[in-house]
Amino acid sequence: MTNPVKVSRQVSQSVVMQAIAQDGPISRASLAKQIGLSKQTISEVVKQLEKNGWVKVTGQTSGHIGRTAVTYEVNPTSTGIIVVDLGGTKVRAVVVDLVGNITSDLTEPTDPVGKNAVIDQIIRMCKSVTNLSSIDNELVKLAVIGVPGVPDFMTGAIKVSPNISGLDEINVTELISEALGLEVVLENDVNLAVLGEQWLGDDDSEFGLDNLVFISLGTGIGAGIIINGQIVRGVDGSAGELGFLPFGSDATSKDALHAGAFENAVGTDAIVKLYKSKTGELKNVKEIFNIARLGEPIASEIVSEVGFSLARAIAAITSLINPEKIIMGGSIGRQDILINAIKKHLPKFMKQSPAVTASTLDGNAALIGGIAIGLEQRHATLFAPDMGNAMVTQFPAPNKVNFLGGLKNEN
Repeated sequence: MTNPVKVSRQVSQSVVMQAIAQDGPISRASLAKQIGLSKQTISEVVKQLEKNGWVKVTGQTSGHIGRTAVTYEVNPTSTGIIVVDLGGTKVRAVVVDLVGNITSDLTEPTDPVGKNAVIDQIIRMCKSVTNLSSIDNELVKLAVIGVPGVPDFMTGAIKVSPNISGLDEINVTELISEALGLEVVLENDVNLAVLGEQWLGDDDSEFGLDNLVFISLGTGIGAGIIINGQIVRGVDGSAGELGFLPFGSDATSKDALHAGAFENAVGTDAIVKLYKSKTGELKNVKEIFNIARLGEPIASEIVSEVGFSLARAIAAITSLINPEKIIMGGSIGRQDILINAIKKHLPKFMKQSPAVTASTLDGNAALIGGIAIGLEQRHATLFAPDMGNAMVTQFPAPNKVNFLGGLKNEN
């Protein structure tokens, strides 16, 4: 049975820590006024947090009639988190401190062999990026890994990952956790992306970013869904696998059962093949979009066709969950010419449609989402272990301009 006094202490500690992270440097008097706890309780909690190295004194602020008050802020280097964004073409690993600052950063092409070769690559990169960080290796206790597929939380495998072979045959979580000696959290990369948008994206909507869909289109296609502020995973984590929508190409073909009928119609390979079938020329997607911008008829026609297919998918999504905003991301999805095509075709499918915008996170949405849940997970473990994530509503987001300015775009 949980000790109620211990839980009460953890609640106070968690609330104080979040307030310092959000508003620091801040004095104990200001904390008491803001949180509603007594000055004695605040003093005891802050004293313990300072003793354990989680917060530090940053200076003094003038009070009434010449009095001064000591101010506190989070000690950022008191712990570290590894965040990995695993993609079909590249792997990126960073270490962040307790307030989300990136302290080291590595990117490599994804090992084409897949399976254990990719796991070995992730382990090696995690060790390297930790050694490069200014945070003591012993203080790095958690790794959050975004994966292009559906994590099976029972087996540790990654299902529905057609662009990296063999991940459904091994316990990814266990292999990485044992090699690094860390707690490992796996999450679908598009789920991380929608969480990144909710945490740090443009909140210009009437109701906030509580009913949101992030569609990532590149090599493959997937969606992250937030309804009433909560991520939607479905019964086995497969919610948002848009590639398997049964239209765009033959939904009963062998290829469709592997990668999905819709992905076979709008993904990178589909666009390249479609252009070649119409012109006899082999061009990559970037080249096709570039010449479409210049008005080349066949390329423009293909962009319009892909926009039509995406508009139909958005109409299907909207009819089911009624989001306020659709955010387009991925190397193809956030292209302005494609978003314009989607907006042009949407009225053909519905009278009222959600706003459709490009991600403003410069291709870093999944990485930012991984940082967000890593901070929440680490905070809950450190300051409210008996409360799980119940006391951590959402860790304070950093200043967007400063954060993105220091975050190199690796897309």
